[in-house]
Amino acid sequence: MTQNNKLSDTVKVDKTALNKIGCSLYVVTTKVGDKDNGCIINSVMQISNNPLTIAVSLNKTNLTHEMVKESGKLNVCSLDADAPLAVFQNFGYRSGRSCDKFLTCNPLRTENGLIYLPHYINAVFSLKVVSYVDSGSHGLFICRPVEAFNISDVPSMMYDLYKICVKPQVKSTQKVAYVCEICGYVYEGDTLPEDFVCPVCKHGAQDFKKLLS
Repeated sequence: MTQNNKLSDTVKVDKTALNKIGCSLYVVTTKVGDKDNGCIINSVMQISNNPLTIAVSLNKTNLTHEMVKESGKLNVCSLDADAPLAVFQNFGYRSGRSCDKFLTCNPLRTENGLIYLPHYINAVFSLKVVSYVDSGSHGLFICRPVEAFNISDVPSMMYDLYKICVKPQVKSTQKVAYVCEICGYVYEGDTLPEDFVCPVCKHGAQDFKKLLS
């Protein structure tokens, strides 16, 4: 092994390099008792062909993570490229602890009794959890599919497409703006009030980053 191939004791990680890892966006749904819930994620991968195995990563702070650990089952709805901002606002910008995310969308259900979205998806995977890996901030659910089917041939919503075409952008006419690093909401103005609360995800000013146009 040459010197150039050796890892140093202090590895420098440029987190922007992670943006080069291609990923699609999904809505994961589950149910405990009478409570349905779901959230947006970007980490789903087939990791084995025999037996067919799919890994799903969920943030531990999400109610969905807690409910999947309890129920042992989940649906993965693959969002298509036509999914509007409203889908991301509903499933990604607010918590199921304080609202019913399915109140107005007339959801359908798979054979496992879990919800899948009626619109803006191109495939559904019903999964049974077979093991769990604690990965720090996230939990990794190792799953086996019990049902899977296609909805349409519309391409999947890739994260790059979401950032360019769906996620709110800072207007070029504004000299200064602040973007919420949790949900992407943009506050336009020279100064962000110290007590400002994001109207979408309810996080405070500490979670906003200053942007210059």
